[in-house]
Amino acid sequence: MDTSPFAVVTEREPLSRRRFLGRSVKVLSCAAAGTLLYTWRVEPHWVEVVEWPLPIAGLAPELAGKRLVQVSDLHAGPIVDQNYLMASLEGIAKLRPDAIVVTGDFMTCDADESVGKAIEAMRALPSAPLGRLAILGNHDYGRYWQQEGAAGKLCSELEKLQIQTLRNEVASLGGLQIAGVDDLWTKNFQPEQTLRELATDRPALVLCHNPDGVDQPAFADYRGWILAGHTHGGQCKPPFMPPPIASVSNRLYVAGEYDLAGGRRMYINRGLGYAHRVRFNARPEITVFTLQRA
Repeated sequence: MDTSPFAVVTEREPLSRRRFLGRSVKVLSCAAAGTLLYTWRVEPHWVEVVEWPLPIAGLAPELAGKRLVQVSDLHAGPIVDQNYLMASLEGIAKLRPDAIVVTGDFMTCDADESVGKAIEAMRALPSAPLGRLAILGNHDYGRYWQQEGAAGKLCSELEKLQIQTLRNEVASLGGLQIAGVDDLWTKNFQPEQTLRELATDRPALVLCHNPDGVDQPAFADYRGWILAGHTHGGQCKPPFMPPPIASVSNRLYVAGEYDLAGGRRMYINRGLGYAHRVRFNARPEITVFTLQRA
């Protein structure tokens, strides 16, 4: 009997091409299954809180350092998990918001059947000392973006929660002008009249759900920031490549900050919800802007 403390290594059978390919297929199958599971079960509800500076020309000193939280694209309704939405919105309280803006697509619906779920989710949104403002997105208008009754009912219910919906209107948050334009894909998109209401000698910020809207002529003379949503960050985005499917005409608009030249800058929020429960390299987002004097 061999009592040597060392293991005896015997010659192994060489790895054949067939065995190698078989093992490779198994590895690739496991990797693919893991990726599919991740894109379905993990990333769609893995919220990223993004901290971002927001320098604004002429900002009042008392607003410097204030925290403006942006939420977008909840898509409450038959697809997005309601408990996930409510927990995400409730968690905003920990971010100590001074103001909150919601940049559209509260719900996914044919008519007004999802208004109840949207309002139930929004009840979880914390209060904010300077106020809570919102605009509508294309999905808030229901099927073919033409259901005016659905949008109107949603706005009425949001008003009861003291969330002001700007439909081509301008409001003030502690002296900061906030202009909210209606959605580009609806017949109510009227940026010309909305931007004309902005006083040019006072700081301003524009909410525009669809980033394609900023390429319209009405925005040419505007100077300042635009906060948008709509894209979901592409929802599935290959690393270092643009998303294969995008809901914008300008395929450059995906997520994050964009320098639009002419004194305009835009930030696109990736949203909380989804059109289908799948996300890859485009995590849901809540953005916390710190207001700064430019």
